[in-house]
Amino acid sequence: MTIRTGLLCVALMAAGAARAEDFTTIPPPALDQLQTANTTETVVLAGGCFWGVQGVFQHVKGVTSAVSGYAGGAPATASYDRVSDGDTGHAEAVQVTYDPKQISLGRLLQIYFSVAHDPTQLNKQGPDHGTQYRSAIFPANDSQAGIARAYIVQLNLAHVYKAPVATKIEPGKVFYAAESYHQDYLTLHPTDGYIAYSDIPKVRELARRYPALYRPEPVLVGSGDLPQN
Repeated sequence: MTIRTGLLCVALMAAGAARAEDFTTIPPPALDQLQTANTTETVVLAGGCFWGVQGVFQHVKGVTSAVSGYAGGAPATASYDRVSDGDTGHAEAVQVTYDPKQISLGRLLQIYFSVAHDPTQLNKQGPDHGTQYRSAIFPANDSQAGIARAYIVQLNLAHVYKAPVATKIEPGKVFYAAESYHQDYLTLHPTDGYIAYSDIPKVRELARRYPALYRPEPVLVGSGDLPQN
């Protein structure tokens, strides 16, 4: 995995880079989740380093938990050291648990596609390269998969990006929680060079673009709250 230090931030700024992300305004999904009696649903989203993706969704109203982890590969290789090799099939991912009465899957995907990462990048985000950084949605059921697929088609037909959406839908995959030191990383290390340059702008953009959905205080992963694999 790419070394994430203050040196990265200094080097990029010295090169004249203005910001880590070029944020794109996108329409809401035409097909969205139907109202249900459920108070808890879960979807797993991958879009580069999980630190930033987790940090964004921890600031979204209606999200009750956002846990960094791995999805797409076997349980034996669901560890940071192995996933970093790029040959496990895993992606760095975030398990987002939310209340569909407060926020729909479609609205979460709108944030995912417009703020959390660049969905046109294939197997990379910013300085990070490899299949473990791919853009992927791991749906919990057929309904989620259908909404995600329809939204990707909608965005491509609308030509809101300069390139096609590279996000893949990968159903039937198990999520494995990452090591505890990866949890709440953005909140715990806001001055880290990688976080300051690549991820803090995403949270700021969330607040600017979706003020009604933004919560100033993040919902954090408490000790003992990690899902058991």
